Amino acid sequence: MCRQIAHAKTPAGSRAAKVLSRSTPSPHWTEREVDEATFKDRRLGRRCAELLKQIGDAMGESIPYACQDWANTKAAYRFLSNARVDEEDILSGHFAATRTRCDAFDGPILLLQDTTEFSFQRANVSAVGVTKSINSGRDKKGRVRHHTVCGMLMHSSLAVTTEGLPLGLAAVKFWTRKKFKGTKALKRKINPTRVPIEKKESVRWLDNFRQSIALLGRPARFIHVGDRESDIFELYCLTRDLGSHFLVRACVDRLAGDGGHTVVDEMDAATLKGLHRIEVRTDNGEMMKVVLEIKFKRITVQPPIGKQKRYPALDLTVIHATERGAPKGRKPIIWKLLTDLPVRGRADAIEKINWYAMRWKIDIDQSWRLSRLCGGGGVVVGTPWRQAAPRRRRGSYRLQRRDRLGIGAHQHGAFRAVADVAAG
Repeated sequence: MCRQIAHAKTPAGSRAAKVLSRSTPSPHWTEREVDEATFKDRRLGRRCAELLKQIGDAMGESIPYACQDWANTKAAYRFLSNARVDEEDILSGHFAATRTRCDAFDGPILLLQDTTEFSFQRANVSAVGVTKSINSGRDKKGRVRHHTVCGMLMHSSLAVTTEGLPLGLAAVKFWTRKKFKGTKALKRKINPTRVPIEKKESVRWLDNFRQSIALLGRPARFIHVGDRESDIFELYCLTRDLGSHFLVRACVDRLAGDGGHTVVDEMDAATLKGLHRIEVRTDNGEMMKVVLEIKFKRITVQPPIGKQKRYPALDLTVIHATERGAPKGRKPIIWKLLTDLPVRGRADAIEKINWYAMRWKIDIDQSWRLSRLCGGGGVVVGTPWRQAAPRRRRGSYRLQRRDRLGIGAHQHGAFRAVADVAAG
């Protein structure tokens, strides 16, 4: 009550009030990215918020460096290895914050999707999973050697404005290749275009987009933007069913019109609509001016032959941007884009090209997240993090054995995702 009386006697515009307002610390950005109530124990929620604050204040540094002392470092690894914590708990607060930021923004929002791979060094790969089998050369007898790569894959959806302002993650999916064992063997017997999308890893594109729209609502304002890997006809039909839109770089020369020719055939006969001048950076780091020839046309695109009974033909806009006079020794810039959005003129086509250029923001985001994971003092890649940890008493050998990823990989990836996107 004394506080209320003292505060009431302080005029709002007085010098004392200004000093009081300056002395009151502003809320840390991590407070809006963590929902402590979603955790099975509120103490875990408080630890998550504290750890996120520590890592957010030391961006790019290892966990021991961010935590500063052994007690906080030990608490961080206990949190990440806690079986009662999963990625949904860590990400739920950030997803809610993403929706809040999207609701406060007027205008179209781009949903960028991409996949990244995290490789770990671990003696027991079954604890994390495997991503692929690679050729590691030949032995002394000339036999080909193969070894499996321990790790996991992460497919994320990043919401950004058309000006490139990140609003946050809308969906994240973690998995390992053991869940899709047998898909390659199936492709040897059946045409890949006839394999149901539900039996492919490509279903992640549909799952993430569906999850993003369910989270953010107002589907008409969201535009999926993806590279050639997301040139999936089922995804185009899904965006139509959800009432959203897409902008994708084409990978397949699909059947067009009545099915007697392809999209490229129609675009070769299309007239030039204009030029677009841009600047690109060469491999040497120098900036050079490039002229792009712009073509666009509304075309009826047919589904794959093996799926024509399941999916209808779609009327899509095809945009081709081709570099004019590319120098020798460098591949010309060729962008072939597909979208369900209307393009009425050169300005609309350039707008869609600029929107697709925003896709590199998720590449940068995932490259930064990968460097954070691999630079986490050895927590991920196996370099002994104890070398960077503060000195501690005898008897802490149990935690010392965690230098080969003794923590939850999915929890760690989800935690880093929130820290990097929200702080960025």
